[in-house]
Amino acid sequence: MDTQPKSKAEQHIEQIMRHIEPGSERYQALDCAKRFKSSWVDLGERLVTVRNRGLYRDWGYADFDEYCAREIRLRKATAEKLLLAYHFLENNEPQILARKQELRPLPDFRAVDLLRQAQEEKHFPDEQYAQLRKAVVEEERSHPTLLKLFKETAAEIAPPPADPALHYRACLQTARRLEIALRSLDDVPAEALRHLHELLQWLEERLDAIDKTAPAES
Repeated sequence: MDTQPKSKAEQHIEQIMRHIEPGSERYQALDCAKRFKSSWVDLGERLVTVRNRGLYRDWGYADFDEYCAREIRLRKATAEKLLLAYHFLENNEPQILARKQELRPLPDFRAVDLLRQAQEEKHFPDEQYAQLRKAVVEEERSHPTLLKLFKETAAEIAPPPADPALHYRACLQTARRLEIALRSLDDVPAEALRHLHELLQWLEERLDAIDKTAPAES
């Protein structure tokens, strides 16, 4: 017998369920929310229906975020991440969704969201994505471990930081070409040329300061 005390969120959800017809869309969404930890995919599927069909309006809520916060006690950020994770599985990893019928639990939705970020935002190469996917799906690593792996991989594949000296040097060369071109014209205001000369001096000073602070090559 499960003697673990119910959370306030579970008690709140059960109180609402007592006044709703069992089997209705609203009741099923609440039931999934109550089983959120072990059945986040079911909840994600329900929430997609609730949001897309605007059912929350029939239940007295002004918008979807208010419904999530007040009825099923999900913070906006959590609901968004859960929906993104569900859509990712639906579109990219349907074979993982098939596991929801097994006794073994699906990966945590936060872990699935890391897979989504790796593919859609960080654009992990195939090999690195496969390594992260294996850690999520096959090895069932904990979220802190997966987050560490995700950050380390993202840092490895990130482009090197831009050299500010290169950018200033390119600007300086462009400004010098502009000055030469303008001086070939007879009707360029002297004030404009003076401002351009001041800009050239400023760029030269910035570039000189960057060169002086740059580490010496070994």
